Amino acid sequence: MRAVPPNSELRTPNSNLMGRSVLFIVENLPVPFDTRPWLEAQALKEAGLEVAVICPRGKGYEAPYECINGIHIYRHPFPIEAGRAVEYLLEYSIALFWECLYSLKVFLKMRFEVIHVANPPDLLCLIGWLFKWQGVRLVYDQHDICPEVLEAKFGRKGWLYNVLLWWEKVSYLTSNLVIATNESYRELALERGKIPTEKVVVVRTGPDLSRIPAVIPKDESLKQGKRFMVGYVGVIEKQEGLDYLVQVVKEIVNTFQRRDILFMIVGGGTQVPFIQELARKEGLGDYFHFTGRVSDEVLFCCLGNCDICVNPDLFNEASNRSTMRKIMEYMALGKAIVQTEVIEGRYTAQASSLYARPNDQRDFAEKILYLLDHPEVALEMGAIGKKRIQEELHWGAQKDKLILAYQNLLAQKGK
Repeated sequence: MRAVPPNSELRTPNSNLMGRSVLFIVENLPVPFDTRPWLEAQALKEAGLEVAVICPRGKGYEAPYECINGIHIYRHPFPIEAGRAVEYLLEYSIALFWECLYSLKVFLKMRFEVIHVANPPDLLCLIGWLFKWQGVRLVYDQHDICPEVLEAKFGRKGWLYNVLLWWEKVSYLTSNLVIATNESYRELALERGKIPTEKVVVVRTGPDLSRIPAVIPKDESLKQGKRFMVGYVGVIEKQEGLDYLVQVVKEIVNTFQRRDILFMIVGGGTQVPFIQELARKEGLGDYFHFTGRVSDEVLFCCLGNCDICVNPDLFNEASNRSTMRKIMEYMALGKAIVQTEVIEGRYTAQASSLYARPNDQRDFAEKILYLLDHPEVALEMGAIGKKRIQEELHWGAQKDKLILAYQNLLAQKGK
């Protein structure tokens, strides 16, 4: 059994949830690396439920089974990391096979009463169907709006977009409870999914303050001789906008003649080699540093030493409606932000960010330079963001909504 830092604000187990059980199914990333389902799993464990998780194996998380903080984690093989549409179909098919097999294995051990699926993909509702005959409830935790993400990845809709719309609708209709990460996702569940209001609850992905270091040591060597450092963190895939960031940096270096800034890119993903090669071809290799996937300690050290942070999303329906966890991590660290003008990004960051005109790399570059050249403004904005996280958006303020939703869900079943 391995211990990791617990959720902030531990609670007394809830008598209505004691002895109940839930199985999480996560296909996208291994747990506990995938922060949101891990926070949710811990919150429900603290409230008294028995919790198991099925997820893929990944770098640093290769053990087929672990018990961490009393949560049983079963990791299935993950033979392919998709980058093209056909590879996603293969990845999801293989993962679904293992998830079905492991869920049957877990059911024989703990007779779970709820399956909590964290999309993508929306195919996970199929596993809920397997256990409907046993009275198992399905919770659809919508992390991504898959049709819009597909459009953002490949620049078109087409037949696969319509297939994903259909699977999203099936997920909505199959579920006993839909958890939305923000109000935009809730509106989609109500309008596109025709879900009754009482079946949808918003639980935001607030940062767990226990993960955030109180003090981050200064390390000027991270800047590699540059005067300033701008930070970015995320899983680097096609829809994340890193190719757009390369064009922003090209504006900064070539148009504004600024060669005193390093862009620290923290995170891994299938698009890392492509972005590295693109930066090299543009003659910008000296202005980027890619860390790959790193531990929390390294992540916070890198971001904590940045002057400001960025979220260079291209404007599309996925980025407009989605809440980016990276924004709240920047805020928790007290960093001023530059991001594209989108609905949910503005709701989250408010006065802690500057908002560039959609898909306008010159405007994005100008806003980065403004904050770097006005450190007193950046400091004030960072303080505003940190206060908003500490008072409103941290995970401790969100998880009560999750626990209440589970109380209501399980109360419908009886004991």
